[in-house]
Amino acid sequence: MTPGLQLADSVVAGVSHAVLRASGRLLGLQHPDGFWCGELTADSTLESDWLLLLLWLHPPQGGVWAPPEREKVERAARSILERQLPDGGFSIYPSGPSDVSASVKAYFALKLAGEPVDGEPLAKLRKRILALGGIQAANSYVKINLSLFNLYPRDHVATVPPEVVLLGNLLYQMSSWTRAIIMPLSIVQALDREGRPVPAGFTLEELFLPGEPLDFHRDRDFFSWHNAFIRLDGVLKWWERRGLKSIRRKAIHAAEKWMLARFELSDGLGAIYPPMMYSIMALDLLGYAPDSPERSRAQSQFDRLLIDTPGRCVFQPCFSPVWDTAIVAFSLGEAGTAAPEAVGRAARWLLDKEVRQRGDWSIKRPKAEPAGWYFEFANEFYPDIDDTAMVLLALAHARALVSPRVEESAQRAIAWLLAMQSRDGGWAAFDVDNDWEFLNNVPFADHNAMLDPTCPDITGRVLEALARWGMDPENAAIRRGVRYLLKTQERDGSWYGRWGVDYIYGTFLALRGLRAAGYDDREAEVLRAGEWLRSVQNADGGWGESCESYDRGTFVPAASTPSQTAWAVLGLLAGGDTTSESVSKGVEYLIGSQRADDGWDEALATGAGFPRVFYLSYHLYRDSFPVLALAEFQKLRAAEAGAKPGGFPGVRR
Repeated sequence: MTPGLQLADSVVAGVSHAVLRASGRLLGLQHPDGFWCGELTADSTLESDWLLLLLWLHPPQGGVWAPPEREKVERAARSILERQLPDGGFSIYPSGPSDVSASVKAYFALKLAGEPVDGEPLAKLRKRILALGGIQAANSYVKINLSLFNLYPRDHVATVPPEVVLLGNLLYQMSSWTRAIIMPLSIVQALDREGRPVPAGFTLEELFLPGEPLDFHRDRDFFSWHNAFIRLDGVLKWWERRGLKSIRRKAIHAAEKWMLARFELSDGLGAIYPPMMYSIMALDLLGYAPDSPERSRAQSQFDRLLIDTPGRCVFQPCFSPVWDTAIVAFSLGEAGTAAPEAVGRAARWLLDKEVRQRGDWSIKRPKAEPAGWYFEFANEFYPDIDDTAMVLLALAHARALVSPRVEESAQRAIAWLLAMQSRDGGWAAFDVDNDWEFLNNVPFADHNAMLDPTCPDITGRVLEALARWGMDPENAAIRRGVRYLLKTQERDGSWYGRWGVDYIYGTFLALRGLRAAGYDDREAEVLRAGEWLRSVQNADGGWGESCESYDRGTFVPAASTPSQTAWAVLGLLAGGDTTSESVSKGVEYLIGSQRADDGWDEALATGAGFPRVFYLSYHLYRDSFPVLALAEFQKLRAAEAGAKPGGFPGVRR
């Protein structure tokens, strides 16, 4: 018995007990239909944007704004105020600093809801915004939204032209979420030329920092892409005034057709908050009546995102049932704590969500058969690679329960994943070879997600899924994926995590992918990664990482969280570390921090939507990943006297 596993003997009973307790909690959260769907929450910007949408839909009458359900507006305002920081501003992640864009949105929303301008909350907020550079320092989408109400000069906001839909496949060189946002937004900008009314006397002039220019910042290099796109923006503004109206009408019609097509088999455009909000505005300007099928459906789908109780009023950016179900089902499957009936119900629900029609991805992969899974309840146009890999991992535990459906769906999904491998050997989220870097310089690209490049976290998960389903490690796609991971490793031994915060997430998934692909855990890259994980462990035995890592481009520590601790333990185990004190202390942290009700607390955001701009709190991460980590630890103990742990069926070593 190795020293590390001897040390773990003192807590082995606690591991088993913790896994059983947490598994019971998760099973109790399963929907009768078979799925899991935890809350998915973010920052105050969603509630702020909702009040902006209400102002759009219910303009002032006689200069007075009297929206329906006034009490709901007041609850939303209280929800925003509850997150105000001591310095007066608003952050975009828990324990984060004030962010100027979130703060400007909050100021607009609170002032609109009736918060007194001379009261302490808005006075402190106004002071903080000015200290951060004023409204001029906010991002392009804040300025665009405010310009729709003439609260920011239209000549100084980014132009989003509907004509982009006429330029061949240019639209598909942008990320899926970007195209879903800009298509309805381009309609809104094109048709709303006069601006919507605001309550009498309502202004944001007090947020403009005196002496700070409104113009776009320019690079010193005249010929830079950034400056080129600023000049192009000027041309587009001229086109809006003087261009051929026939072409503009054709573009608006094509954008409308594009948008309406993607309403089908989806819970709203893209099934995510921003395009759903803009699509409601676009339908309004296109003349669709509130009771028309298109607009009423769009509104009801958007309204479903609201969590409204007497003491709480927050919006979710979207729903995450496929993702949550796959993670929970895989974790319980690895733990062996779910009854066959529960596993079977989850598998059948997932199989019913398989994509069987072509979406945006097929523009670049027209010969690939539709397959895979999306993230939400319905989003047929946008299956994603990460969800597809995670579902495959979950379905591996149901092969004998739901055969032959599982086998048929899995083989289609595997073929689709192979088709979606990018030229650099990695995998992205929704698209393939979505890497035109110069597009990051367009004026409306400051949501930091203009593109959908490959990333180590998704690549690692895909390699694990392919291996779990028996793909030979010598397969060319596997080898290319391994090479991609090796070349994207950071100098300190970690890997960047695009969709989870941040380097802990990327490192754990890269290591699991390398192990699944048969990469020797004695190789230098794996050893360096393990050393890095051990070096960033907190004194309490857990791991935590701040969203600030994305801003600095390097690991920034934070208080320990159960999800990030589980990721680190999983990464160490995948790297062959079963002897270190770090693993034992990580396991002990998870056991010791479990609540009396069998779950875990997690105050920090550990999910990334748009790094540096928008972060997510997955409320099931805190319970599902600890189960997976503790179950893996249990399996290694059971195998301590046998073969090297962690191998997958079908993988030759």
